[in-house]
Amino acid sequence: DEQIETEPPGAGIGQVPATPIMHWFRELDGPVADYSQRMLLQVPPSLGVEKLTGALRTVIDHHDMLRLRVHGGEFEVAEPGTVDAAPLVRRVDVTGRDGDALRAVLAAEAHAARRRLDPHAGTMAQVVWFDAGPDGSGRLLVVLHHLVVDGVSWRILLPDLVTAWAGGALDAVPTSFRRWAQRLAAEASDPGRAAELPLWEDVLATPDPLLGARALDPAADTFGTARHHTVSLPADVTGPLLSEVPAAFHGRVNDVLLTGLALAVAEWRRDRGMSDETSVLVDLEGHGREEIVPGVDLSRTVGWFTSIFPVRLDAGWVEPSDVREGGQAVGTALKRVKEQLREIPDNGIGHGLLRYLNPSAGSLAGRPHPQVAFNYLGRSAAPEAADWGPAAQAESDALGGGQDDALALVHAVEVNAHTRDLPDGPELTATWTYAANLFDDAGIADLAGRWTAALRGLVAHVVDGAGDGPVGGFTPSDLSLVDVGQDEIDELAAELDGEWEDE
Repeated sequence: DEQIETEPPGAGIGQVPATPIMHWFRELDGPVADYSQRMLLQVPPSLGVEKLTGALRTVIDHHDMLRLRVHGGEFEVAEPGTVDAAPLVRRVDVTGRDGDALRAVLAAEAHAARRRLDPHAGTMAQVVWFDAGPDGSGRLLVVLHHLVVDGVSWRILLPDLVTAWAGGALDAVPTSFRRWAQRLAAEASDPGRAAELPLWEDVLATPDPLLGARALDPAADTFGTARHHTVSLPADVTGPLLSEVPAAFHGRVNDVLLTGLALAVAEWRRDRGMSDETSVLVDLEGHGREEIVPGVDLSRTVGWFTSIFPVRLDAGWVEPSDVREGGQAVGTALKRVKEQLREIPDNGIGHGLLRYLNPSAGSLAGRPHPQVAFNYLGRSAAPEAADWGPAAQAESDALGGGQDDALALVHAVEVNAHTRDLPDGPELTATWTYAANLFDDAGIADLAGRWTAALRGLVAHVVDGAGDGPVGGFTPSDLSLVDVGQDEIDELAAELDGEWEDE
């Protein structure tokens, strides 16, 4: 087993070197004091302000980044005990309120809590207890500045808050965020990492013809002007899409979803007379906790680790009828996109390291972001009505956004997809957020519809055998020990298939 380095006491305290995502954050255009994430939980009636405040104090003292302060673009973690938890906790009486009345209160309080965040003062957290009285389960809203939290961090923080509230001891944090940030700075200048530069330059050379009426304008295209379009796929499509399709191609869910995106964007651009180019430039998000630094254990580390990196997706040209019917060309498209994604080392973390932390990689600095971003947030069970579990979806949806309306959009189109395991089976939902000044609603609905049609085509290809040849198979990245191309792999597979049929 790899030896985890033991940090000296207080290693997480003091100035924190900016990580790539912190540099990305600095580049945001507009107000960022309330750039945040939030979670809404159902909580027992006996929560209590004092007990809740004590639990919050314990968690803030335990997890260094919750004590982060931002001074003129620099980041510093204060000593434990320096953040007073009491002013961060608010109680709101919601006895007898439910439905629309409750959701209205949740929305107003969530907005107000977000506005109370102040990174310069070190106010990174706000907690609001919606007290439903002695006989009803209340709600607990936890709002954290995005600089100190990400999706994985919530899975550490919320159980710790429950443990602290119940009087239990919190498990140690093996590696502090500050130590990780220091190690990243060293990693960025490693010769092996620097050798990735031509790869990223090549990706960013991908043609990115304008999708909208004009380029994004930070002054005009803000979160306040954004609109949303949501599409869903039923269980009988989502199930095989997440299991049988990636399995057939020895791939991952993202390979499938991004093949659909590449096919949809290329077809949409062509039909609108923009471009016959089949390659699509897309920003992807990764969790960022890559195992690239020995001696580090991030399993208990709270902070913002996300990595954002560009990829070129080129599924080739597939006739729209072939896409929808799941013809043989759809399988070929998936193999192509899978291989393009496999060419990127360490889930893309190197792009941010080079762009932001390696001065000799100046060719990446200041490049415009791709117009399209995609993020698959994974799979989660539908919330059950239980204390300390997530609140009902309709209540969480009422909370509103996590940023100021005046903050500039980073991408013209952003797709956030997520699978929920519902009683009738899994359901994939994707929300397309777009700059409403650049696109009409029908245009984005058309693009999103082409994506779901492509995903249905991929399912038909695998499940219904809609193509006229073998389904799935290996690609060169699966056979890394031998130098072999896709054509050779397919020929060998066909020969073996023929021998099986002859027997």
